Amino acid sequence: MLNELTRIRNRKSGRCSSWDKTGRNRDYWRIPAGKSAVLADIKGPGVVTHIWMTQKGRYRECLLKITYDDAKFPSVLVPLGDFFGLGHGIVNTYQSLLFTASTKWPNQFNKHCALNCYALMPFRKRCVIELINESDEVHSEYFYVDYETLDEAPHKNTGYFHAEFRRANPFGGWGHEIRVNRPEASNLPNTKRLPWENNYVILETKGRGHYIGCNLSVTNFQGTWWGEGDDMIWVDGYKWPPDLHGTGSEDYLNQAWGMQDNAFMRNGSSIFENNTGGYQTSYVHHIENPVRFNKDIKVTIEHGHGNHLANEMSSVAYWYAAKPTRVAKPPAVAKRLPVLRDNQGNWLYDKKNQITPQKVKLTGEMKRLKARWAKKQRGK
Repeated sequence: MLNELTRIRNRKSGRCSSWDKTGRNRDYWRIPAGKSAVLADIKGPGVVTHIWMTQKGRYRECLLKITYDDAKFPSVLVPLGDFFGLGHGIVNTYQSLLFTASTKWPNQFNKHCALNCYALMPFRKRCVIELINESDEVHSEYFYVDYETLDEAPHKNTGYFHAEFRRANPFGGWGHEIRVNRPEASNLPNTKRLPWENNYVILETKGRGHYIGCNLSVTNFQGTWWGEGDDMIWVDGYKWPPDLHGTGSEDYLNQAWGMQDNAFMRNGSSIFENNTGGYQTSYVHHIENPVRFNKDIKVTIEHGHGNHLANEMSSVAYWYAAKPTRVAKPPAVAKRLPVLRDNQGNWLYDKKNQITPQKVKLTGEMKRLKARWAKKQRGK
């Protein structure tokens, strides 16, 4: 990266921003409720090099949408805060190589925050960046989109940047009542088709490209350690064991013995649950070790060993694809808002807006373990 600082290149730098075209100081755009605004419409070939945005709130209500080369579908469609690595509509200050955020109001919902993305977004014909306001209020946004135009199209093997959001509220775990690391949870053999069918899915896409990481947000309803689950990544089809099989959520996130209150260049906690009363956002970016695929990829993680937990989970996957690819459509705005707590600390479950993409089907072994746990609780 640093060697590029010395290289003189025949490129033109440009910027789209919210500056006041009248010469006054109203340097922000107002996006009406239910409307979208085109922040940048750039003719290619080119590459977006940096996005900066700042606003007060609506981090889950607004969607960032990016479309390449006049495709009929976006390759990025993610809630605003989650795209930049901040889940739950909470803001915080953190730094990674690809994303940074800065705020005076750490660990609070819907406060002012500066957001930066440095992931390169090359394109051949056109790049359109939009912000969709799905809230019921006017949204004000300050922004920069920095880019370079190129003399010729990027190399044929240059990929398009993609990002997609997924959510389970709650995750459809089979034994949420069972405490983490108890024998009734740890003794389930989670092998073969069970994890393929039941694990939380971070990314599932077809085509050719490489996966460069994710952020993973958890609302910890149970209150114990949520990350006793292995990452499992299948490349170019199902097989057992998967191509990449890990040893625990914090291990996949490049930490150990739980997550810590830190944020490094390639991994860390952008939001730490001990500072927020149960809300965690973790990230890992595969800069030197992307996962390459030629036909398809399925990136998953257990939620609790054997998927017994039923906390809220959401994620953003990042990858480069050989062609613009359709991404998963986010849930409706009411179904992606954070789960809040009352003044006594009780979770405020809104059943009509819950979304569980799949529930773990109980096997005979799961039923036996649940009965064993219930018997133990009756005997206390």
